[in-house]
Amino acid sequence: MATRAVITLPAVIQPGQPFEVRATVAHAMETGYRNDDAGTRLPRDLVRRFECRLDGELVFAADLFAAISANPYVAFWMQAVQAGELVFTWQGDHGFEHREVRRLTLA
Repeated sequence: MATRAVITLPAVIQPGQPFEVRATVAHAMETGYRNDDAGTRLPRDLVRRFECRLDGELVFAADLFAAISANPYVAFWMQAVQAGELVFTWQGDHGFEHREVRRLTLA
């Protein structure tokens, strides 16, 4: 199954100025507390961790839990003084991992 992620960065980023990063990934986030129509417990299937790295350096991380909704959305502020590569990684149960890369360019 293909996973879809949406990442939003400002059109223009000034060196040293804070900017908002928004990211979401398509994932059902099953808690493991619900039953299917036959009464069988649905297995837990959560995104457990989100990380954003700029040229390998961690700039933001979040541990996610069962209370997070489907298609988890994360927004955070960061600043950069030079261009680089932003790597976004979502990790979860059953070996789930999705990675997106965006080139960060500064004005």
